[in-house]
Amino acid sequence: MEKIVIIGNGISGITAARHIRKKSDKEIVVISSETGYMFSRTALMYIYMGDMKFEHTKPYEDYFWKKNRIELLFAHVGGIDTANKKVLLTNSSSLGFDKLIIATGSLPNKFGWPGQDLKGVQGLYHIQDVESMEVYTKDIERAVIVGGGLIGIEMAEMLLSRNIKVTMLVREASFWNNVLPEEESQLINRHIREHNIDLRLSTELKEIVGDGKGRVKAVITSKGDIIECGFTGLTVGVRPNISFLKDSGIPTEKGVLVNEYLETGIQGIFAIGDCAQHLHPPASRKPVEQVWYTGKMMGETVAETITGNPKKYEPGVWFNSAKFLDIEYQTYGWVFNKQRKNEETLYWEHKDGKKALRFVYDKDDKSLLGINVFGIRMRHEVCQDWIIYKEKLSCVIEHLQDANFDPEFYKKYEKEIFNYFSLQLMSCH
Repeated sequence: MEKIVIIGNGISGITAARHIRKKSDKEIVVISSETGYMFSRTALMYIYMGDMKFEHTKPYEDYFWKKNRIELLFAHVGGIDTANKKVLLTNSSSLGFDKLIIATGSLPNKFGWPGQDLKGVQGLYHIQDVESMEVYTKDIERAVIVGGGLIGIEMAEMLLSRNIKVTMLVREASFWNNVLPEEESQLINRHIREHNIDLRLSTELKEIVGDGKGRVKAVITSKGDIIECGFTGLTVGVRPNISFLKDSGIPTEKGVLVNEYLETGIQGIFAIGDCAQHLHPPASRKPVEQVWYTGKMMGETVAETITGNPKKYEPGVWFNSAKFLDIEYQTYGWVFNKQRKNEETLYWEHKDGKKALRFVYDKDDKSLLGINVFGIRMRHEVCQDWIIYKEKLSCVIEHLQDANFDPEFYKKYEKEIFNYFSLQLMSCH
């Protein structure tokens, strides 16, 4: 019987395991040294905030795995012997395979700052990071978060839930302005500061200072400011977790290099999720996409190929969602921080400064290219179809109610948005 070994029990690896089982009787072994059972990584913040317990984050009962003949092995992988088709474990044992799926996810970035390895200095990715936060944020007055991305704002919300004062160091001139257009970025700046977060823009970390006993005491910024803190969160992005592949012969760059079938350069070995780097990414997509839903799609795709139905990875329309404290965010298609030559854009913002909607459309044929939504919920399938079928912007605005997900939104703002965008379009012609 063919043996499939999967390294990593996150959304990518487990999706692959489940779909391989649905389609075959192959032997399946999933290896992880993070947890014994899969959990929802996006729920980590709610464990710390007291809204959930760890057992609530597991999407399947513990008996599910045995029932479905998926073996879970709690162990750490130290390397891959590709010539002999073996996974080398750090306990000096090994595990043979016929096919191997690498789904090892990401690690928080570190950039060699002095003091970055002190106690109380960490990122937020693994369950162990939440456990560490429990220890090092106890009875502290202030924390400093370095970085202004989605993980940074999650960590800020976590700390605020325990009445810990938060300072955020963001090297950009405006929050997440490498992703968001100026208006949306400024909206989030204001919202962060309204939550009494000390947001310091155009400011970088220079050094982390210890207390002489191995624990963080303060940080020094690029502007020379000294900020006392009992905890420092490093949220300046993540990198593929692939260091264990160094001597394996499996081709890597930033991540594990894969073709459109998610195959590496070695037959029978695949890579999916955060650790995969696409040699030929689909149009406009990044070579490495560290997003929950793309990991899930890769797991489904590789399962098809492994069970005899070779399938190319085709992620479709880009989308993402997040939460900036209590403002929900959705994006569909492509909304770049700087408008491209072939694009026009319409932007509406409610007077309360907490709700906004942006449409990006093609300058020539007026077809919709992308949507940004803040503080408003819209239906995923409707927004996606508008972009897939190149709906004209005028038609999108006329049928805005089709995307109605939140009745409160349409009760209060639909007419205002329709009238505003209609006037904007008239003024453009």
